[in-house]
Amino acid sequence: MEEKTFLTVDEVAELLTVSKSKAYEIVRQLNKELKAKGLITVAARVSKAYFYERMCYSKE
Repeated sequence: MEEKTFLTVDEVAELLTVSKSKAYEIVRQLNKELKAKGLITVAARVSKAYFYERMCYSKE
């Protein structure tokens, strides 16, 4: 099975230990940045690679 390339709002909330509404805020902000770069985004999901890059978050 392939590894997912997007994180859902629920996954973002769990990773950052924040509320679901705060996770939506973060996902919207990250998607806004991606749109400004000319990329296509999906509502309520964010690129896993971009999330880790912007949040200085290590998967380890």
